Amino acid sequence: MNVAAKAGALAPAKTGTWVLVFIFCFLGLLIDGADLMLLSYSLSSLKAEFGLTSVEAGSLGSFTLAGMAIGGIYGGWACDRFGRVKTVVWSIVLFSVGTAVLGLTQSYWQFAITRFVSSLGIGALYVACNTLMAEYVPTRYRTTVLGTLQAGWSVGYIVATLLAGWILPIHGWRWLFYIAIVPVILALVMQRLVPEPQAWINAQAERARKKVDGFKQATAEKHESKYKLIFADPQARGMFIAWALTAGFLQFGYYGVNNWLPSYLEGELGLNLKSMTSYMVGTYTAMILGKILAGLAADKLGRRTVFAFGALGTAVFLPVIVLFQSPENILWMLVVFGFLYGIPYGVNATYMTESFEAKFRGSAVGGAYNIGRLGAAIAPAAIGFLASHGSIGVGFLVMGAAYFICGVIPALLIRDKQFDPQKQ
Repeated sequence: MNVAAKAGALAPAKTGTWVLVFIFCFLGLLIDGADLMLLSYSLSSLKAEFGLTSVEAGSLGSFTLAGMAIGGIYGGWACDRFGRVKTVVWSIVLFSVGTAVLGLTQSYWQFAITRFVSSLGIGALYVACNTLMAEYVPTRYRTTVLGTLQAGWSVGYIVATLLAGWILPIHGWRWLFYIAIVPVILALVMQRLVPEPQAWINAQAERARKKVDGFKQATAEKHESKYKLIFADPQARGMFIAWALTAGFLQFGYYGVNNWLPSYLEGELGLNLKSMTSYMVGTYTAMILGKILAGLAADKLGRRTVFAFGALGTAVFLPVIVLFQSPENILWMLVVFGFLYGIPYGVNATYMTESFEAKFRGSAVGGAYNIGRLGAAIAPAAIGFLASHGSIGVGFLVMGAAYFICGVIPALLIRDKQFDPQKQ
């Protein structure tokens, strides 16, 4: 069977199939988010058991982000080369097994290296799920669906919060990581039930047709990287640079705060573990609402407007929390903050995927987003440094400045709906 025939045979039915894809991608991002937060809730225990300084504890978050960045870059390439579904499946397997192994580590460096390797899968999964979903969901409500998909991460945060409150006091931090092996079952089921999207199949068929046009053309294409194609196109190059900068500042703020917020509540505000986990559940529940409403609003008002509003709103509210929090108002402040800092991620996936053509979409989104993540990898360690010389709150003020910049760049430079994945 030739490639064109395969494309026809593999073409999924557009009604119903994308709902199944959404379920798997939502569960994928749920466990992705839960896995990420397990480290945040384990930091205090790790500091005590391994005798870590605040800088060393923060650097574990930086190892995580560095692994996610490299995994995301190669995950985008793997999406284009091997398929979106295959990349999702193997990413889940990698970080589930790697995270479970963390429970066996006996030193800072063992933990750091294992965390880096497992984080390759976390980064690849985020890119692969969003690319896969963007190519399945109908255009008219793409941002609503992808915004809801981003809520999977926040649901994962809540799951991790509840697990931490249940497991840590009784069984300790190691069992919190052992349970991460369970999602391997999801990967095996998804491999059997979910087909590759038609946009990827068509791109592969087009590539095969070009190969039969002549040996020289095929040879040239074989050696021409996706990134060479991106940077040879002035529009794609501009979007890649703008998104890399935006993603860098977004993740610098997001992961810096996310990594240290439990420690901030427990250490500097004096909340006990039960109160802290309850407040975090409130924060992440508000984040879920923010992501879903951001998706709905972006389909009506535009991606750029909603993204900028969320980023700039978060930039303003972080200093408000640090400077004006008290035991009486911290809960509602965290709820408002959770709502605001969920908004950019409710729009981010659609906004980015619509900025690039299908032929290099996975590589462009994975590259830009994860080059930005490399820059953001210093954020957890930076807050750890500031905490050791002052307070975590000072670090949060720096994160607010990062959010401000990440709102300004797209507001000025990145237009809405440049390429529709459903029309390519």
